[in-house]
Amino acid sequence: MIRGEFIDIIEWLDDSRDTIVWRFPRHDNEIKMGAKLVVRESQVAVFVNEGHIADAFPPGTFTLQTRNLPVLSTLKGWKYGFDSPFKAEVYFVSTRRFTDFKWGTQNPIMLRDPEFGPVRLRAFGSYSVQVTEPMSLLRELAGTDQRFRTEEVEGYLRQMIVGRLAGALGAAQVPVLDLAADQHAMGQKLADILSADLSTVGLSIPNFSFENISFPPEVEKALDKRTQMGLAGDLGQYTRFQAANALENAGGAGEGMGLGMGIAAGQQMAASLSQPAQQPPPLPQQHQWFLGVGGERRGPFDEAGLAAAGLTPDALVWRAGMAQWAPARDVPELAALLHNTPPPLPPS
Repeated sequence: MIRGEFIDIIEWLDDSRDTIVWRFPRHDNEIKMGAKLVVRESQVAVFVNEGHIADAFPPGTFTLQTRNLPVLSTLKGWKYGFDSPFKAEVYFVSTRRFTDFKWGTQNPIMLRDPEFGPVRLRAFGSYSVQVTEPMSLLRELAGTDQRFRTEEVEGYLRQMIVGRLAGALGAAQVPVLDLAADQHAMGQKLADILSADLSTVGLSIPNFSFENISFPPEVEKALDKRTQMGLAGDLGQYTRFQAANALENAGGAGEGMGLGMGIAAGQQMAASLSQPAQQPPPLPQQHQWFLGVGGERRGPFDEAGLAAAGLTPDALVWRAGMAQWAPARDVPELAALLHNTPPPLPPS
């Protein structure tokens, strides 16, 4: 019998960090009935016969016999425990968690924010992938690939994540300013959504995280302006802060007088900045007077113009607030003007 004709031990020692499925190299050799199958932790061994997925083995050491290969025995027609060597493909599927996956939005995601209105966001982060149904994975994704790596499924997963991201962020109804605080909850929600979508191909997303969420430049400028306005809101506090910094930088025990003067100056400046500048009161408005001369009404005049218009003690005058026309001599406000008015000229 030629050495190596029959396979006695079937096992997989994974020396890589990116292999999801590995096909045991049979090379047309036959598996000996009674051979040892060694399945380590975080592995599942799946037997495939003539294109049909037969039996799957969890972690452990197994002696291959017809009684622990029920499906393969049925396919082979072993009805009475026939123990001759047989040919079958054995695929080892890694069920450990693969954590080296990255995701990112190639194009911005449009969201409607209650404060800023429509905004565009970019985001990136990481996620992990784990096989939950090895047989479904072989049917839907891996196929007959001798070594199915993470890079072969990464593009498919990235497209699914980006497609789901916009809907998840929109349904969360979280303002853009609060996204950083809710990243963990949103990541867990997306992990559940993606795991439900990937269940048909035997995969799950146990962990999904955001590393950064960035805004367009115009939104960042608006946030910077709002921050500056918030810092300058209390001018008094800002002034005291500046004065304290200056004094701290000056230092020295012998500068106690300078310390007191600096604090007083800061308080005075804060008071002057916090109070509006005083304005002089408005000038008093002069009354507008009307003068009755020879049955003719003249005016309006201010007091200076009234004197120049020919004011005499007997002339009738009136202004707003008087009930009727009155001689100038009966109006106390015009007394000063009448004293400065010369008497009428004597007749020639």
